[in-house]
Amino acid sequence: MADVDLLTAENLSKSFGGIQAVKNASISVPSGSITGLIGPNGAGKTTFFNLLSNFLVPDSGTVCLDGKPIHGKPPHAIAQMGMVRTFQVPRVLSRLTVLENMLLAAQNQTGEKFWNAWFQGEKIAKEEKLLKAKAKDILASVGLSQMADKYAGSMSGGQRKLLEIARALMTDPKIVLLDEPAAGVNPALIEEICGHIQAWNQNGLTFLIIEHNMDVIMSLCDRIWVLAEGRNLKDGKPSDIRSSPEVLEAYLGSD
Repeated sequence: MADVDLLTAENLSKSFGGIQAVKNASISVPSGSITGLIGPNGAGKTTFFNLLSNFLVPDSGTVCLDGKPIHGKPPHAIAQMGMVRTFQVPRVLSRLTVLENMLLAAQNQTGEKFWNAWFQGEKIAKEEKLLKAKAKDILASVGLSQMADKYAGSMSGGQRKLLEIARALMTDPKIVLLDEPAAGVNPALIEEICGHIQAWNQNGLTFLIIEHNMDVIMSLCDRIWVLAEGRNLKDGKPSDIRSSPEVLEAYLGSD
């Protein structure tokens, strides 16, 4: 794991009316790491994710990816810079096939520009062939080959989570933000998803993960950050977090 931080956020804050959901929260994610973000219900974890990816605009604070500020950029531009995210409830295009969902995620396709469709047909056809091969390889790596030509709407919740992560990989990201990848998933599939995350990480991909399943977080993560009431509570190695009285108190004091 490299020592250089790939993603950093400093003093992020966000209020909704009179409720301050995130209060001067910060995080750093080293390149090549699997970093966890945990906290009791209502701690502001998903809001914090939305601020990192600019699905919500922060009231204050900064976010940098690879040393470059991104907090003023739209989510699609952030994705093109190498940071993509998944959602707690997977967002798939139900009336498209699994393969079509994958192909839509590919960046900078020649055929996306109108005039190219008239004058660069051969290049587009070659590019599409390569992208289909890439998509099928990724689907095979997560055990979804047999679903490639089926509608995404026919998939189980766990399969949709795998598709959403696989689709993120089509963008050749530097870092993937996973919002509760194990939520609502049966134990066998949780183990499979964790195995994939570890394999991708070993190939150089960085992850930041929100997860309520402590077994998943403790087994996957190099470092864990804890939020409570929208603020940083503690960060450290899994062993430090597991034995922390402050973290234990925060969880026992939540509903």
